[in-house]
Amino acid sequence: MKAVADYRPYGWRGKIGLIVPSTNTINEPEFWRLAPKGVTIHTARATLLGKMTEDSYIRMAEAVKQAADDLATAEVDVVAYGCTSGSFVCSLQDIVADLHQRTGVPAIATSGSVVAALRALGVKRVAVATPYVDFVNEAERRFLADYGFEVTSLHGLGMGETQEERRGIGRVPPEHLYRMARACDRPEAEAIFLSCTNVPTFDVIAQIEADLGKPVVTSNQSCFWACLRMLGLPDRIEGHGRLLSDCVAPIGMDSFALPKSVRAA
Repeated sequence: MKAVADYRPYGWRGKIGLIVPSTNTINEPEFWRLAPKGVTIHTARATLLGKMTEDSYIRMAEAVKQAADDLATAEVDVVAYGCTSGSFVCSLQDIVADLHQRTGVPAIATSGSVVAALRALGVKRVAVATPYVDFVNEAERRFLADYGFEVTSLHGLGMGETQEERRGIGRVPPEHLYRMARACDRPEAEAIFLSCTNVPTFDVIAQIEADLGKPVVTSNQSCFWACLRMLGLPDRIEGHGRLLSDCVAPIGMDSFALPKSVRAA
């Protein structure tokens, strides 16, 4: 046994632990779609019930703790909470600190990966498209402002007033996400951000970048990128935006730290 203690038939370059909301059907397949040779994804689910309210996000954040404990037993090398809105309506820093403590490995949540991605791309002004209801959109605007980004415009679909409508976010077609990107774009925006881990963005990222001439960051794209770079893996993945093809430097948990001015407030 000692001779093969470190042997892995799969995930020999790195094992990503992914925690998704129980209703999410997009994040996992998009992660697997990007996984380079030797990288595997191991998923746990956090129960999400009810319409979009602050209470539903708080209850899911509690469920994330058990999911993290479960993933720790799979000996993952990095752990990610795959929910954008759940990691800015609740405290990103608290969630990540708890994930790190429970698993003993580098941790990130999707909203933190977005911050790290925008910083890696040198972006300060961003146009945002989301499927969210108004209070979530406003929370996201405040979150991005706290991290030093100017939201030049924000276009939301207003989905989530009921449980069924919330589940329906995963059925928004990629072609509509393309139209949303064009609708939210402004001349002063340096990048487009398509928010939410339960919308299928991968088929349109390259086309948006080509047509608008600026980088596109999406929730699942940025979170997978962050996981790779936190593992120290420099793979360039083509066809899914400049972030994955151009930004290859390693990152750490300090890559999405709050600015000193906000921490001191």
